[in-house]
Amino acid sequence: MLNNSTNSQTDSFKVAIFLFKWRKTLIIIGVAAAVLSAVFSSPFFITPLYKSTVIMYPASSNSISKSLLNENAIAKQDILQFGEDEQTEQMLQILNSNRIRDRVISKFNLTQHYGIVPGSKYQQTRLYDRFESNITYKRTEYMAVKVSVLDQDPQMAADIANEIAALLDSVKNDMQKERAMQGFNIVETEYLSIQAEVRKMEDSLTELRKLGVHDYETQAEMMNQQLAMEIARGNSRGINALDDKLKVLATYGGPYVSIRDALEHEKKQLSYIKARYEEAKIDAFEEIPQKFIVENAYNAERKAYPIIWVIILLSTLGALLAGMLVIFMVERSPAFLQKLKQTYS
Repeated sequence: MLNNSTNSQTDSFKVAIFLFKWRKTLIIIGVAAAVLSAVFSSPFFITPLYKSTVIMYPASSNSISKSLLNENAIAKQDILQFGEDEQTEQMLQILNSNRIRDRVISKFNLTQHYGIVPGSKYQQTRLYDRFESNITYKRTEYMAVKVSVLDQDPQMAADIANEIAALLDSVKNDMQKERAMQGFNIVETEYLSIQAEVRKMEDSLTELRKLGVHDYETQAEMMNQQLAMEIARGNSRGINALDDKLKVLATYGGPYVSIRDALEHEKKQLSYIKARYEEAKIDAFEEIPQKFIVENAYNAERKAYPIIWVIILLSTLGALLAGMLVIFMVERSPAFLQKLKQTYS
């Protein structure tokens, strides 16, 4: 233990002697590195970039009808709930899609804004690389999504970030409507078909009523009772009149009952399919925001890149370490030092 402590003190002393011996050289190296890094990190060499961010949560529900028209009380609250992991991942995937990227590039003419010559070699690749380096999406620690935009124009950065947030609704609604419209067309076809069938059955019952069949079971019971009474009285005229009515009832009573029962079933189906039709119609033609905006982007007053003091600090430390390493190697190579003196003497 004592030897280790002594060796450590000896090494520290040697380092201190080394630094003191070459202090002037190291100071010159450090100052030169600081000045050069400050110059080369200035706006003359590195274009300053300003950062704007939008923070948002995904909505929990994707279906308007299920949120607003569902009889389930829990489902009705769905429209006010924030999304969870699954919705956050979906939002990130949509934000990274070419639907959003291409719309942003087109609206803000980023090809010209980024100084990329149209028709040049690898134009698209350079444009997309620049887009991805300046515009990033990531999940926050609180499960929100942050959209970050870097640009040399602070107003442009804010406008792009806010536009991306707005495009999220448009793109996601468009994607959902493609499927919702197909579902609506299927439900509409079925709804109109059942509706036409119900109307046809109602027309048939109307015609049967004109023939005298209004309520088969009740009419049959009453006519049979009346017939028994007329037979008991010996009223042949009344018996003949009832026989004629019973013949009509016997002829059209069966179809009447079949159509009536089928109509009742079809009306139940129509009521059910109408509810689905109204839900599908809302999903196909109505829109609601797909996100909750926590923080909109604003015009940044200070640049986010480059951070000059970090560049100066790292450059200076790197130059000093490199200088110390070179000096140490020179001190350990007397032959090399002697040769260097002879060369410049």
